[in-house]
Amino acid sequence: MLKQFAFSYLLAYMFFLSLCLGGLFFVMLHHLFDASWSVTIRRLLEHLAFLMPVMALLYLPLALLAPQIYPWWHPAHVDHSLRAKIAWLNPTTFYLRAALYLAIWSWLAYKLRYWSLQQDKTGAARCTFKMRKFSYVGIFLFAATLTGAAIDWIKSLEHEWYSTMFGVYFFASCAWTTTATVYVITLLLQRAGPLRGLVTPTMYYYIGSVLLAFTVFYAYIHFAQYFIIWNANVPEETFWYVLRERGTWWDIGMVIVFGHFLVPFLALLRIDVKTRFWWMASLGVWAWLMNYADLAFNIMPPLHPDNFVLHPFDLLCLVFIGGVLTQVYRKYLAAHPAYPLRDPRLKEALTQHELRPAEAALPGGIAE
Repeated sequence: MLKQFAFSYLLAYMFFLSLCLGGLFFVMLHHLFDASWSVTIRRLLEHLAFLMPVMALLYLPLALLAPQIYPWWHPAHVDHSLRAKIAWLNPTTFYLRAALYLAIWSWLAYKLRYWSLQQDKTGAARCTFKMRKFSYVGIFLFAATLTGAAIDWIKSLEHEWYSTMFGVYFFASCAWTTTATVYVITLLLQRAGPLRGLVTPTMYYYIGSVLLAFTVFYAYIHFAQYFIIWNANVPEETFWYVLRERGTWWDIGMVIVFGHFLVPFLALLRIDVKTRFWWMASLGVWAWLMNYADLAFNIMPPLHPDNFVLHPFDLLCLVFIGGVLTQVYRKYLAAHPAYPLRDPRLKEALTQHELRPAEAALPGGIAE
């Protein structure tokens, strides 16, 4: 039971971590490109990224449960692959790297949000420049730490496996799920009032376009990893996919192929659907389900090698971590303005972008 709980907690933790990391990435991307269209949703992404200190606290159970999760922690024998990776895969460096990852993410999220809130108070150009500088440095730190965390916390569940693309694979899932989530949060806040009159149909169209782009990017990375490994036919690599072709794991794989790529790809092809509430809200829920299925496909086979099992612990861990993060996120929204009040590009974001008639679901705004 303890091992089942450990795996269930890891799955739920990585699911919500992907949302926080996606939020941090898009905040930095906004500043790196000095974007205007995403100004009104920047604060929502900053709050999402600043859940990272909470994620650091929620990591403590994983730190305690790690010996129950990772087979290299107390190996029955040291095989050749573990011998080659022993400098990386050992308890001491594992804990040190985890602390480093969480510290860097929390620091970046804090600094970017701190200067954003200072910009609300003063409107000084110094705040904008500070956020850009942290983004310049942070994007490199982000790439390195996300890759390391994906390897440490997911890939090392089967330490014999080799894949040079796994970090990008996890990043694609982070960006895809976060885009869908922010779309839904923006819709809810626009209807609730904090963003009423501040979000244009163009912005929804852009978020939908980003979601479509990462749908294709995810599929490309997933297929490239599979094609290269299967074509090379090296046992240290192919065994990972062979395990996931057993029992109902094959069905989960097919769900990911069609549900994570084909369904959202076809659903987002039309221009007008990107501004339809019911369509995009449904797609946001679908994105959560597909991201969870994808992470389960990566994490759970070592525990349940024959079939996919949805254990009560899986749902309990999701509810616990999700409930904690939701409460903190709501406090952030209540404590601060819902959008950057003095961003130099705010006026441009509200007035410059106009949809062509063919791109708008309704002339006045987002469709019901």
